Order: sequence, then structure tokens, then C-alpha cells
Amino acid sequence: MSHSIIRTAESVSPKHPDKICDQISDAILDAHLTEDPLARVAVDVAGGHGTVFVTGEISSLAKHVNISAIVHRLAGDVELIEPISQQSPEIARGVDTGGAGDQGVMVGYATNETPELLPLEYVLARNLNKYLYETWPFDGKTQVTIRDSHIETIVASFQHASKQDLQAHIVQWLTIEPLATTQDPPTIHANPAGDWNVGGFDADAGLTGRKLAVDNYGPRIPVGGGAFSGKDPSKVDRSAAYAARQIAIDYLKKRSASEVTVYLAYAIGFDQPVETTVVVDGVGETITSYDLSPNGIIEWLDLRRPCYEATARYGHF
Repeated sequence: MSHSIIRTAESVSPKHPDKICDQISDAILDAHLTEDPLARVAVDVAGGHGTVFVTGEISSLAKHVNISAIVHRLAGDVELIEPISQQSPEIARGVDTGGAGDQGVMVGYATNETPELLPLEYVLARNLNKYLYETWPFDGKTQVTIRDSHIETIVASFQHASKQDLQAHIVQWLTIEPLATTQDPPTIHANPAGDWNVGGFDADAGLTGRKLAVDNYGPRIPVGGGAFSGKDPSKVDRSAAYAARQIAIDYLKKRSASEVTVYLAYAIGFDQPVETTVVVDGVGETITSYDLSPNGIIEWLDLRRPCYEATARYGHF
């Protein structure tokens, strides 16, 4: 007896409060890497209702980073509070020798069901989000539910959009999105709580790293480590997650596989992972032929360049 497979994923716009915080964190990181590629940065942001709180640890030779200008560019006219300190010397001593800055588990994933090698429901939610944001560049969310690869339900809420206009744009997107297929007309919930004009930091608070599933692969794929934004590549939470994704892509292609999941795990202060597992179409094995030390990953993927603010908008992969 066959059973339908139902999957759902969401996406949020760049003006969502959590995404504003992610972008501020990564813009501060980029600014430091522009002047000092070896900067150690771990910046978290909380914002809302006229105030942005930037805190964390920065050890950098950069002299011209204007945190206030970055915050006001991305968050508008807000009050800024910014207690920043240097990286703990007890953490630094493990990183200075090339070790991981923390313990943690990182998961990478790749699938052949979309050109992006990402889950279909995730790509559809993200593509719809981008499409609607072109018309309404404000706070917003999308969510797509698929049944056996066909769209069954769409949820979208966007600031300053009328229910009727939002519905019409979703219907139009369904006709032009190459990955959108349906068996029956999908159920569409456009601004289901009603039209709204107060959004962003005026309506809600935001926090760096709160949209973990959106930043990764959607809720169907496990999330291993912590958040990415605001962390320089010596933090394996970020760099090893990027490496795991690239390894998953490599195995997917060379094995002509349908689905690959990668698990990497680290101990603080040690440069080699304590686990390197790849699961190819349900069969697990140990990963070989990669330098998965933090410094090896950084060199392999060229991660000391200022490239991170863009990753904080629509997901990192």
C-alpha cells in the first residue's frame, strides 16, 4: 500500500526581524574581514522597537569598521547599544593552534530533486519569497506544502500587500515557476490573519540565528550545529557546515545519487573531526580524501573573504 509524502518548508524575507539581525551580524563580519582576513568575530544582534543591541567578541586588526553605520543601513533609525569584547584567551589558545573553536555537529545535505540540489519544498518557498519581495520589499513570510512533489498548500503574509493583490501574485507565480506543479488547484492562504502594515522591528523583535531551518535545508533535514551569521570561518559551526554541504554535493554527483547527508563532528581545540560520515542513498560510510581541519576547510572554500552578508538573506546554500 502506497502512502503520499507530504513536506512543508518556509522562507522569510530579508526585512523579517530575525533576518535583519542576521544581516547586521554578517555585515559586521564582512567589514572586519575586508581589513583583516584573520579577524576573529562572533557577533550576535537583538533588535526591535527602536533599539538594536550588538554584542559578542571581536579580535581584529581592523581600524575602520563603523558598526553604527552598518546598523543604520540595515535597520534604519534606531538606538544602538554595543558591548563588544575580545575573544576569550582560553578559547583563542585552541584556535591559535588550528583547532576547532568549539565542539559541535554539522550536517550537510544534497538531493537531485532540484537544480539547486536542495529539497523541493524549501526551494519553492524560497523562490516564492523572492518573487513576492520584488513587489513588496518589506517584512514577509512564505510557506509551501507539497504532496508527492506537487504543491498542495501555499501560505504567504507580506507587509503592505492587500490580500487580493497577494493572492493574484501567487497565482501568477504558479504559472511561471518551473518547479511548481499541481494536481489540483492548491489552497492559498494570502495574509490569512488579515492585511498588515506594521512589520519589521516596529512589530516584532529579532535575533541572530533564530531562523536555523531557513538558513539550512528546511525542517526535513536535521540541523546539527549552531547558527552561522556573525561567525568568522574559524568557527566550525559555520565553516564545517559549508564543507559538509560541498561534500554532499560532491558525493551526489560522483555517485549519481538521489540523496546524500553528511555528518561532521568536532572537539574544541582539536583540528581533526571526531566523526566524518556520509550517507549515500541510505548507505553510510566514512568520508575520505578531504582536509577537514578548520584551516583546511578555510583554504579549500576560500572563507576568509568578505562574502557573508548575502548569505544572511535567503539561506546559506
